[in-house]
Amino acid sequence: MKRRRSLFLHLNQLRLLAKKFALVILFLAALILMLLNKNHSLILEQTTGVATKMTAPVVSVLVVPAKLLSRVYDYFSELKRIKSDNRALRAENERLRILQDKYNALEIENKLLSNLLNYVPLPQAGFVSAKVVVEESNAFAHSMVAYVDNQRVEKGDVVLSDSGVIGRVDKVMDTYAKIILITDINSKIPVMVEDSRIRGVLSGDNTMMPKLVFIPLNAEINIGDRIVTSGVSGVFPAGLPVGQVVAVSKTEIKVKPFTSLEQIEYVKIVRYGLGGLINQREKTDE
Repeated sequence: MKRRRSLFLHLNQLRLLAKKFALVILFLAALILMLLNKNHSLILEQTTGVATKMTAPVVSVLVVPAKLLSRVYDYFSELKRIKSDNRALRAENERLRILQDKYNALEIENKLLSNLLNYVPLPQAGFVSAKVVVEESNAFAHSMVAYVDNQRVEKGDVVLSDSGVIGRVDKVMDTYAKIILITDINSKIPVMVEDSRIRGVLSGDNTMMPKLVFIPLNAEINIGDRIVTSGVSGVFPAGLPVGQVVAVSKTEIKVKPFTSLEQIEYVKIVRYGLGGLINQREKTDE
């Protein structure tokens, strides 16, 4: 009995000693693990630092092409955007240019029509404004065709610009009228020198400067003299401006029309009621 009790006491003491020894072992194990973890961290940090130092130059070299490609991409993207903006600006400029051209054309047209309206015909005369649609200027004829839109126009009506006489209506065809210019070889207009009242005939010769013919031999004609219609023969009323003397020689006298005939866009067709007289003269000549 005593032996059994003594054995039990020894076993309890051994058990307590084992527990204490286990606690010590666990503490030592934990301490060892902490030390190992710390050492591993230092080794890892050292290894990472060395790897970073070794790979940094390589990474720097590899980054250069990437940065270059990025810049090239940005450059071409910006270039594409600039080209798109330029196309839009060119289209806008073209649209504005067209609008400007239209505005200029309307302004010129308005000025021409305003200048035409400034001319006041004689009380018994009527007039219409017409747009020139065809011009013919060559070695054989100087004429033009104007659109009259079924307005009352007759053969023989006087045709004026904003500066003076440019011709007469030769033929009427529905909505169009053919105009013989004063430079046409078939044009003969009774005229006179405005100041001296010397009379003659302005004869076209298919050049831009018709000639003054049938002038008295002792007549004194000077460069700069203004030529107006004389009203003789009832073809044109007297006093309408025609042109200015620009050349005087023994063989011919040249007159420059007040109107640049190659730049006419609108004309005024004045009806003086002389168409009947012209038709009678043509029948008489036949």
